[in-house]
Amino acid sequence: MNMDFMNLAKGMLAEKIGGDSAAIGGVMDNLLGSGDKVDIGSLLGSFKEKGLGDVASSWLGDGANAPVSADQLKEVLGGQQVAQAAAQLGTDEGSLLNGLKDALPQLIDQASSGGKLLDSVGGLGGLAGMAKKFF
Repeated sequence: MNMDFMNLAKGMLAEKIGGDSAAIGGVMDNLLGSGDKVDIGSLLGSFKEKGLGDVASSWLGDGANAPVSADQLKEVLGGQQVAQAAAQLGTDEGSLLNGLKDALPQLIDQASSGGKLLDSVGGLGGLAGMAKKFF
């Protein structure tokens, strides 16, 4: 993805759980990608592998977003990565997961809803092509 997406992700997570943006940036790198690269396709593929493809696919586009539980999110992201991320932020896993379970659907929704973030993956066709690999 691009830096706009990562900045949006950092801002949403900071709003949900608090913390400094540098620390949150490191957490986002560990959980969702590296630097300014977030591979939404891989992230959505991880949801599908865990039996949550329908949940993640609801986040694409402008329709209603299906909820994801903190436990489901921990399973998708990996327990060790979540524990590390929480430690980096000086918070507990529950707070981090609760912030992410609210922020992540919004992020994916915004990335796929026709704004600048959508343009960064080659428009709706690019996003649809990426999503078809996983759904």
